[in-house]
Amino acid sequence: MSNPLLKMEGLPPFRHILPEHVEPAIDEVLTQNRATLKTLLEKGKPYSWDTLVQPLEEMDDWLSRVWSPVSHMNSVVNSEPLREAYNACLPKLSDYATEMGQNWQLYEAFKTIADSLDYSQMGRAQQRIIDNALRDFRLAGVDLAPQKKERYKDIQQQLSRLTSKFEENLLDATQAWTKQIAVEEQLAGLPESARAQARQAAAQRSLEGWVFTLEFPSYYAVMTYADDRELRREIYEAYVTRASDQGPHAGKWDNSKLMEQILALRHELAQLLGFSSYAERSLATKMAPSPDKVMAFLRDLADRSLGLAQQELEQLKQFA
Repeated sequence: MSNPLLKMEGLPPFRHILPEHVEPAIDEVLTQNRATLKTLLEKGKPYSWDTLVQPLEEMDDWLSRVWSPVSHMNSVVNSEPLREAYNACLPKLSDYATEMGQNWQLYEAFKTIADSLDYSQMGRAQQRIIDNALRDFRLAGVDLAPQKKERYKDIQQQLSRLTSKFEENLLDATQAWTKQIAVEEQLAGLPESARAQARQAAAQRSLEGWVFTLEFPSYYAVMTYADDRELRREIYEAYVTRASDQGPHAGKWDNSKLMEQILALRHELAQLLGFSSYAERSLATKMAPSPDKVMAFLRDLADRSLGLAQQELEQLKQFA
């Protein structure tokens, strides 16, 4: 069977990608990437940009080009078969990422390049790629003890599964809520484009009138333009309480426990890597130097914004 995920040229052929294509394509890419890495490392020194880094960049790009369309489709045209295929690949991708990040031989190869004369002659972009790779090896636990490496791998597996379930709950909650309107007067203020979209949504469900959903274009149009205050309140409440213990579907797709599990695992992961918190771990790849600096920036921003925000609140109160 021809697999469009493995024969991509240009933009992804979305309409030809089926759930049964997903797992075989990912298996093929991971197998080929592992074989390529083995060959690259077996060649031995001298390692260089051309003999190691560039081929690895191409490997990563290939995997991204195959997986990105699948991830996108799982969000926008989700179905049970696609969801099953997507979830079947998550542990494989998690294992692969951990395997690459904890590959000591590959880490040493990058260190060799960073210490070489060639490194000083590279452009800034190439140097940054190598520097970031060395940082990411450490963040993947390359220098952890064997037992801690296994725990790191297990945590990443759990996080992959839990975050996927979190996203599924949010998606299901978003798709479950609709608001049918039969009286056109309730649409006052909405532009014709939003009304047309709502008519189409109703027709797709074989309903009369107009249907609004929690998909962002529909939600945003109501919140931005609708004159009907009660309609805005109803759709806002439904939107901000999705996948929670509140709102119109309270408890049905509640992510509260998942959030607690994710936070606990992230904290443990950060401590395994020598950070005091996951906030510190997160900032290791960002410009801000510490959580304290981030909080100081946010507090300063709040202080500077408070006066104007209060003025705007008073204007809104008068308008309402």
